[in-house]
Amino acid sequence: MMRSRPIIVGIVGDSAAGKTTMTRGLVNILGPDRVAHVCTDDYHRYDRAERAALPFTALHPDCNYIDIMELQLERLHYGQPILKPVYDHSTGCLVRPEYVVPREFIIVEGLLGFSTPILRQFYDIKVFLDPPESLRRDWKIQRDTTKRGYTAEQVSAEMEKREPESQAFIRPQREFADIVVRFSRPEAAAEQPALNANLVLRPTLPHPDLTYLVTESSKTERAIRLTLGRDAGRPVDFLEIDGHVADEHAIELEQAIQSHLPDEPLLDVGHHGEYQAGGGTQRSSTLALTQLLLTYHVLRFYRNVIDVPFAPAVAAMERLKIMRPLHGDHVSSREPVASIAEAH
Repeated sequence: MMRSRPIIVGIVGDSAAGKTTMTRGLVNILGPDRVAHVCTDDYHRYDRAERAALPFTALHPDCNYIDIMELQLERLHYGQPILKPVYDHSTGCLVRPEYVVPREFIIVEGLLGFSTPILRQFYDIKVFLDPPESLRRDWKIQRDTTKRGYTAEQVSAEMEKREPESQAFIRPQREFADIVVRFSRPEAAAEQPALNANLVLRPTLPHPDLTYLVTESSKTERAIRLTLGRDAGRPVDFLEIDGHVADEHAIELEQAIQSHLPDEPLLDVGHHGEYQAGGGTQRSSTLALTQLLLTYHVLRFYRNVIDVPFAPAVAAMERLKIMRPLHGDHVSSREPVASIAEAH
């Protein structure tokens, strides 16, 4: 069946802000066979060794092919495949590009995804991850020392070097987001390791009505709060979910969000809220609820966008099979899928 154009979700934030974890949860809910993933950090102009001699870091727009990013995001918006560059974070090298076929949903995550008006116009939903710097620092040290071969001292020095460009180019993108997500430690962090979630819900999207949920139960109201306020001078809703929210209240909020979702028989909510810590998989109720709220918006757009057909992935693969004899063994015979790469 010919489907409408893909729904594109943008997830932007600084290095180690949680973009990959958020993306992985959405992929798990929607289904890996329905989601294509693009990391905008793959569009670096220079590899790690070349950057060492430059006066700017990977956070600077001049260190990235922003124009190619814009062209390829436009192609994805209209359901056309792209040959995406690939940056190997484990080695710091630019490697063989990847053939990405649009699927029903496309998640585009990285450092500079909202940095130009051209990029911003192609997203249906824009999300900015905004953890406190102290928490992001801990996440980055943990990730880069365990997965990328750095020492803690090297990570700290690199973060200090990048700080001016974080301030100049990464954080200003927050103002363009429809939803701002901020995970933070509770004040009694030693007693309660679970993170709080604070969401800024801007009126650029029609959010589900959850007011009845946070006012009917006094117990729920203490752990889940929905209030009106202003962010950067603009009226917004603030949804606050405490890390100590009781399981039954978290489930209640999940059910409230799901009640607003269109009928989606393929929706899998069994593996959302998961993250890696201490060498194993943990689960966070606040992360799960945040991912489910984002899924609501993804499926709402999916239901409503019906007028721009595009060639589905199967048809694109048939074209690739026809081309394969002309290229010998240079084209892989497996179906290309966009795996979830580590965020920069």
